[in-house]
Amino acid sequence: MSHCHGVVEAAKALKSNEDLEIEQKLELINKHTVKIIKCTNGERYGCVDFYKQPGLDHSLMKNHTFHHKMRLMSYPEGSKIKKQTHINKTFGHFWKNGIGCPIGTVPILLVSKEALLKMKSFDGDNSNLQSSWSKTYKPTSFNGGHHFAVVRTTKGKPRRYNGVAMNINSFNPPVGPMEFSAGRMHFQIGNEFVQVGWTVHPQLYHDFNSRLFIYTNSGGHGCYNPLCPVGSGIILVSHEVTPRLLTKHNDFELSIIKDKIYGHWWLLMGNSSSSTWKEIGFWPTHRFKESFGTGVEWGGEVYSPASTSPPMGNSHFPKGSPKIDSYVRLITTWDENYGLDMVVKNTERFSNSCYKVRDATESFWPDVGHLIVYGGPRCT
Repeated sequence: MSHCHGVVEAAKALKSNEDLEIEQKLELINKHTVKIIKCTNGERYGCVDFYKQPGLDHSLMKNHTFHHKMRLMSYPEGSKIKKQTHINKTFGHFWKNGIGCPIGTVPILLVSKEALLKMKSFDGDNSNLQSSWSKTYKPTSFNGGHHFAVVRTTKGKPRRYNGVAMNINSFNPPVGPMEFSAGRMHFQIGNEFVQVGWTVHPQLYHDFNSRLFIYTNSGGHGCYNPLCPVGSGIILVSHEVTPRLLTKHNDFELSIIKDKIYGHWWLLMGNSSSSTWKEIGFWPTHRFKESFGTGVEWGGEVYSPASTSPPMGNSHFPKGSPKIDSYVRLITTWDENYGLDMVVKNTERFSNSCYKVRDATESFWPDVGHLIVYGGPRCT
């Protein structure tokens, strides 16, 4: 009886500690709100002082010198990414007010305790994002789990990357409540990685919409921003763009580039129609053990705990045309000397029989570049 009582008391203590941690994180997220705004689908975001965002409002970060005016300081030669000036409303269309948050603040979703508990449940869960290189991934297994249809850099001669980029179009594949389907760029940095792109993830976002996501795996911990613990996630600088915004079948550009001067890894989002760019935020140089990227994947990833897997991309097998397919185009890498490569020939296709991917190193459409098309229907 005493043993059982001890187990119960230990469980209560653990739950109490978890509740305290959740309450503290909730306070960090919901406090210091300068203004409340709504995105176009009605979700409420707090405009939080840059210095009080979850990634900075902690004693471990008290001596940092970061500020809200920080931007990528060195733009790679030959890149279409240029320093933008006098552009204040590039992504204001995400918001009902047309402009986003005030300068000096960043938009953070106003969340409930229940939402935070659900986010915490992803830590160490099998549904966390992976890569086709993962040691736990078994490509011959079709009984649930992760599935991929990607083009990836080859493992041969060790390579070092200072940046990667893509254009991608988003879709709303129908998924089950415990499934997700994503189109993304996976950037491996040694044994750690980041992923950016779009995802339909009802367990995470409580709906079936396609949303922008940022996922960070560093220090042995994987998390979706902006609810990462201190020391692992991205630090936001944009007053307009934040993770989980609706992508609405748009074509958009995402780049991850290491700053030559300070070594921070910057995430930039581009507006294809206006050829403008904005920095979303950065991972400080100390976030990762390695100082160079070591591999890249572009394409689709799905997950299901059941024996069937959800649709990927536009829910159809690719035909080979960016006009109808789910695609990644204009894939780009920058090497250790910031040499630009928009051909990217050192690649290989990877998928299983559930989904398909096609790789066109030299496409026939202007402004398409190296084209990857991928997808497939629900797999049983």
